[in-house]
Amino acid sequence: MARGNDQSHKSNRSGNRRGHHGGNKPTYKTVTTVKGGQLPKWVRDEIVRSTPKERREPALKHLSSALESFADERYPAALADLRKAKKLSPRSATVRELLGLSAYRSGQWEEGLRELRTFRRLTGDLIHYPVEMDCLRGLDRPDEVTKSWERLNEYDVSPTVNHEARVVYASFLLDQGRPLDAWPVIKPGRLVASPTQGELRRWYVAARVALEAGDKDAARRLVAALDEQDPDFDGVDQLRRRLN
Repeated sequence: MARGNDQSHKSNRSGNRRGHHGGNKPTYKTVTTVKGGQLPKWVRDEIVRSTPKERREPALKHLSSALESFADERYPAALADLRKAKKLSPRSATVRELLGLSAYRSGQWEEGLRELRTFRRLTGDLIHYPVEMDCLRGLDRPDEVTKSWERLNEYDVSPTVNHEARVVYASFLLDQGRPLDAWPVIKPGRLVASPTQGELRRWYVAARVALEAGDKDAARRLVAALDEQDPDFDGVDQLRRRLN
């Protein structure tokens, strides 16, 4: 989800600089699960509810085009359509979510942060809170990254959000030259046989942290676990070279 080797968010930074309220059940369907093509009914319904009648069809047209660009990882193109959709439908959580994520993936940290915070206010959902943290990291606002991490720990979030937030915050602590502080944040529990992508990202950043902290044995165990699951995982080659 975030710049700490964020394959779900297609970041290319591999954990280096440049990344629901209570309970584990999201309250909001995320538009990024849509594969492209025609907008599903729930998206159209959300636009209808939040948009004046005369603006609905042009807003849907821009949103559909943006979603297609987003699915193809053409984030600047998605941004252009989404900025137009926002003018037509500023109260649409779907538009604000996709605009925030497209800005984030385009390196527009300030816009990404602003739009994802608006999405969170509209929905009450913390699903993209780690991305907000990563935007703050990109904006070099370290105090706010730490405050956001501390605030997130007050909530009972889903495992997905928890893994992603740990990836972001541990990567931030590495930025700060604090691997010993990062280890208790990122260290995984049992290395499960069928990890999620979020768990794999956590293992990867944990291996980086262990290596920076001087614990090569722990780093080797984590790299071996990654190799068993995904030998082509982005960034692992570099870790192997350092370990050898």
